[in-house]
Amino acid sequence: MSVKKLISIVTPCYNEVDNIDELYQRIVTVMATQPYDYEHIFIDNASTDGTVKKIKEIAGSDNRVKLIVNARNFGHIKSPYYAILQSKGDACVLIASDLQDPPEMIAEFIKKWEAGFKTVLAVKPESEESSVMFFLRKVYYRFISRISEVPLVQNATGAGLFDRAVVDILRNIQDSYPYFRGLLCEIGFPIATVPFKQPRRQRGITKNNFYTLYDIAMLGITNHSKIPLRLMAMSGFLLSFLSLLVAFIFFVAKLLYWNSFQLGTAPIVIGIFFFGAIQAFFIGVLGEYIGSIHTQVRNMPLVVELERVNF
Repeated sequence: MSVKKLISIVTPCYNEVDNIDELYQRIVTVMATQPYDYEHIFIDNASTDGTVKKIKEIAGSDNRVKLIVNARNFGHIKSPYYAILQSKGDACVLIASDLQDPPEMIAEFIKKWEAGFKTVLAVKPESEESSVMFFLRKVYYRFISRISEVPLVQNATGAGLFDRAVVDILRNIQDSYPYFRGLLCEIGFPIATVPFKQPRRQRGITKNNFYTLYDIAMLGITNHSKIPLRLMAMSGFLLSFLSLLVAFIFFVAKLLYWNSFQLGTAPIVIGIFFFGAIQAFFIGVLGEYIGSIHTQVRNMPLVVELERVNF
C-alpha cells in the first residue's frame, strides 16, 4: 500500500487570536479536497492576546495541528523561515495568518507543484490595501528586480509552496537573516506564480510599520545587489573630477579678473552642504551593508523556542 505524501502548512502568527479559528477551518476545508496528508504548523512570535491559548485548544482536538512558541518576538523575517525549516512534508506551504493570503490558494499551489514546479509563489497584481502603499510596494519590487544579481518575482507576497528539495537547500544555506523571496530566486528552480487580488484585513491590525518595511526593503538590497556600492564608487570618482574642474575654472577666472572676480560665500556654503549630504548618504548605505555583515557574523539562532505542541 502506497503512503500518502505529506504537505506541511506553515502559518506564522503574532496577536492574531481573532483570525485563528477561521484560518484553521478554511485550511481544513481546502485540504479535505486534496489526496494528501498534512500537518499544520503554527509558529507564534510570543503573542500577548490569547493566540497561543487558542491554538493549543485546536491542537488538543486535532493532532495535525502543531505549535512552536517563540521565547520572544524574533520578527517577521526569522520566524516564518525557521518554521519552514522544521517542516517534514514532501512540500511546504507558507501562508499568512491574517487571511490576506486566502487559504484557498493552497489548492492552486498544489496543482502547480503536481505539474512539476518545485517553487510556487503567490503574486498580487491587485490589492484592496491602501493605494499609496500598493503603489510604493510595486515601485520597490520593480527597483529591486532591476538591481538584483538574479531576477526576482515582482509583487510576490512570500506565500507559496516549496518542494522538499528546496527546503533541504535552505537548511544548508544557514542564513541567519534571510531575504526569503530573494533566496528562492537564487536557488534557481523555475518558479510558478499564482496571481490573486489581496483582500483587505478584516480583523486585527497589521504588524508592519515604517521600520519593519524599511528593514525588509534594505535587506533585499544588501543581500542581493552590489550596485549601490558600485554607484557610490563611480559617483565619488565623478564628483572628484567635477570638483577639480570647478576649482580650476575658478582659479583661472581669478587670475584673469583678479580685482573684479569675487567668489562670495554662497557657492562655498552650497558646496559644503551638498558634499556633506552626499557623504552622509553614502555612509548610510555603507552602514547598511556593514550591518548586514555584522548580523551574519554573529551567527545567532533564527529562533529560540519556548515550547512545542504535538511534535
